[in-house]
Amino acid sequence: MNSAQIEIQLIASLVAIACAIPGTFLVLRKMAMISDAISHSILPGIVIGFFITQDLNSPLLILLAAFTGIITVVMVEYIQKTGLVKEDTAIGLVFPALFSIGVILIAKNANDVHLDVDAVLLGELAFAPFDRLFIGGTDVGPKSLWIIGSILGVTIGLLLAFFKELKLSTFDKGLAASLGFSPAIIHYGLMSVASVTTVGAFDAVGAILVVALMIAPAATAYLLTTDLKKMLWLAVSFGVLSAISGYWFAHWLDASIAGSITTMLGFIFLIVFLFAPSKGIIAVLYREKQQRIEVSLLTFLLHLKNHTEERERHVNHLQEHINWQKVRAKTVLDLALKNNMIVLNKNIVSLTEKGDTFTSKAIDYIITNEDAQIEDMKADFFLFRG
Repeated sequence: MNSAQIEIQLIASLVAIACAIPGTFLVLRKMAMISDAISHSILPGIVIGFFITQDLNSPLLILLAAFTGIITVVMVEYIQKTGLVKEDTAIGLVFPALFSIGVILIAKNANDVHLDVDAVLLGELAFAPFDRLFIGGTDVGPKSLWIIGSILGVTIGLLLAFFKELKLSTFDKGLAASLGFSPAIIHYGLMSVASVTTVGAFDAVGAILVVALMIAPAATAYLLTTDLKKMLWLAVSFGVLSAISGYWFAHWLDASIAGSITTMLGFIFLIVFLFAPSKGIIAVLYREKQQRIEVSLLTFLLHLKNHTEERERHVNHLQEHINWQKVRAKTVLDLALKNNMIVLNKNIVSLTEKGDTFTSKAIDYIITNEDAQIEDMKADFFLFRG
């Protein structure tokens, strides 16, 4: 592995970490698509900054692009607050307009500049090591590495300094305001960090990968935990894992690095989406199946409670009286026996003391509809879960 390969993976990893931090808060605030809007609408800021300085490496480009990102957020929120359109519609109105303005400015005032789709939308990490930074004639490494490293350092510093305020304003704006924190200032501060991060990573990885790194790791982490600190660590870990594995995947396929990293992000999200212990599709389907069984068990026990005649409680007539198929009737019967809810005597089903107590509580719950009561019932009687 040569130095260029190491630098590419290092840049990709730093971008992943820098994007995962603000991305986590965007996901929690249900503002995931605002990152897409920012990543496209910063183009006018970059173009105007270039026209002023004639230098693509000027810090003014980052400042103006970040300012454009904040303008995007303000415009989206203003349009949304009118109540005439929803947030997704407002985003769809604002960022194409700003992005188009940037394209028009380039076309009218910089005809000799080639707006390459791969460079702007996909980025090309393979070229990042060749854009070097020289200080006093000494090569100190790729410019992208220093730019994104500086942004990451500032982002981590702000996170440590304002973690409580960010956490509070994310989950309870009212409480944050009552304690003297300004949710608006924190909100726009977060948007500024997201904008600066997007600009810093724009040249190296492109808009599409910035959005993917900002949202996919955080969304994946959110499926695994509701603890903010754990979610941040998981988002960072998923981002770095995708960056490194995506690079080698691209190396193996001889394909776009940015596209391969985005593919790995999607693959990791899919795995977690399917197999997450509590929120994964398989876990949800299993829970739904167990809940259907619980309802069937409750229906069965209520039937026994309400019917004393033997013909209504005979094993062979359960399907007829409760309108169940044979397999379902056997499943519920076995479950009730396993949990000591019933006894069988000459194929006649009767409630045990435990089953009778549970059924009485269930009837009481049906009448009162108190959520706390049904949770106690589940804890006491539904021991077959899991």
